[in-house]
Amino acid sequence: MNTSRPRLRPMRALLLCLAVAVSGCASMRSAPGSPGQKLDPWEPWNRKVFAFNESLDANILKPVATVYSEIVPGPVRQSVDNFVGNIGDAWTAINLVLQWRLKASVEQGMRFAVNSTLGFGGLLDIATEVGIERKNEDMGKTFGRWGTGTGAYIVWPLFGPSSVRDTLAMPFDWQASPAFLFQGGTSKVAIYSLQTVNARSNFLRASEMLEGIALDKYTFFRDAFLQRRGNLGSDDEFEVLVPEVKDESNPQAGP
Repeated sequence: MNTSRPRLRPMRALLLCLAVAVSGCASMRSAPGSPGQKLDPWEPWNRKVFAFNESLDANILKPVATVYSEIVPGPVRQSVDNFVGNIGDAWTAINLVLQWRLKASVEQGMRFAVNSTLGFGGLLDIATEVGIERKNEDMGKTFGRWGTGTGAYIVWPLFGPSSVRDTLAMPFDWQASPAFLFQGGTSKVAIYSLQTVNARSNFLRASEMLEGIALDKYTFFRDAFLQRRGNLGSDDEFEVLVPEVKDESNPQAGP
């Protein structure tokens, strides 16, 4: 394996930590005795690593992403997201085959084909416009699909939040990153850097909002991550609760 590959992956993973936490902010206020504590036997060490990663983000990644967002136009940043997402769609399709979810795999394969051709190599997300929605699967989820438990929660220096299962899956997922398209080490560094900074710039405002939401940021991040990575195999199943509207013309109607 090319030893240059993991070096910038950590910064990307650090961003994913933020993205996961923000995605759960509507329902994940931290509290003592949260369910995530059962999967966090190394909490004292994890908290120290978390603080280190937070410092790295505050002093390096966030300032760079702020300048980047002020210089690079929104459509260009969106094109970068689309390109990265298109590579992810191909990896999702492969994992769906490994999970024996063949129908979903065909859909994601079609999504990759449409965006790669009509979307100029994935710079445009044509597939979403025609109703082919994106799913996100990786090797960690594939392991989970076939019965591998999440395992203990781990916060890696630079790499950010993970678990025993996701740590074992990392080498496989590295091979599916956009940088694998390039052979030169300099090109890989450039792609990883662009991907990391571009993605972090998308969460500048959300990260500021998060500061006022979480009572304990570490617990908040941990529980959001474990909620996202622990409930596997049901990514496509969402129960939408719609309040029943009372029929005013029928006084016997219930609430």
